[in-house]
Amino acid sequence: MAGALARAGIRPNTISIFSAVFAAGSGLCLAWTTRVDGIPAAILFLAGAVGIQLRLLCNLFDGMVAIEGGFKTKTGDIFNDLPDRFADVFVLVGCGYAAATLPGGVMLGWLASVLAVGTAYVRAFGASVGVGQCFIGPMAKQHRMAVITGASVLAAALARSAYPAQIMRVALAIVALGALITIVRRTVWIARALEARP
Repeated sequence: MAGALARAGIRPNTISIFSAVFAAGSGLCLAWTTRVDGIPAAILFLAGAVGIQLRLLCNLFDGMVAIEGGFKTKTGDIFNDLPDRFADVFVLVGCGYAAATLPGGVMLGWLASVLAVGTAYVRAFGASVGVGQCFIGPMAKQHRMAVITGASVLAAALARSAYPAQIMRVALAIVALGALITIVRRTVWIARALEARP
């Protein structure tokens, strides 16, 4: 797939931007689930899950196409990282609005998105102070998206019941707590790496 994209002349920066586009579509689908029920809601939940996976595929292919096609650019690091931050917010806030019928649902979506961006900030901070990027979890990007994808599929299966909003709220709570733990673990890792310097 990466080879085909490279042969087609599709630039990795374009693929990176589309990761955020797919995430925005996913977030909109999830947010819209509170306006419908039954089969339409199930379709929206599944579309949200598909959008998340397309976002992750873009994250996978942008670097591969850059190498396969020799399309590396000086701004590649910006396009590789910045759209991901928007993508996290789009998906997690959309998930929060999918839980809007429950107390704290929307707020939990925003909280999870802030903490998700915080995990990336701490990772990048490690590089900025010279100890390298720390990718330890338990709630790195792939894990966050796996939780929301699983919740979306489960909510689709139970779309005719009263459970979808509760499922999304629980998923957001898992992401938020996991992201907070990840921030703490990465910060401790950076601190120990700095202390270990001669």
